[in-house]
Amino acid sequence: MKSFYHYLMKYRHPKPQDAISQFANQAYEDHGFPKTSSDYHELSSYLELSADYLETMATFDEAWEKYETEVHHA
Repeated sequence: MKSFYHYLMKYRHPKPQDAISQFANQAYEDHGFPKTSSDYHELSSYLELSADYLETMATFDEAWEKYETEVHHA
């Protein structure tokens, strides 16, 4: 199964137009991001405690919902 990070990278964009693209760009630059994880709690804990680039966890939740829909239910 594709990790959340791997999924998120499809949203990277040189000129991000939305919050998920900004999140993808910032996660790419974050060398501590749990790149192999597909665990919601591990990822959300990391983002809440270690990542200062997300303005709101709602962005992560929105990206996670897309990930769940596209990867887990494909």
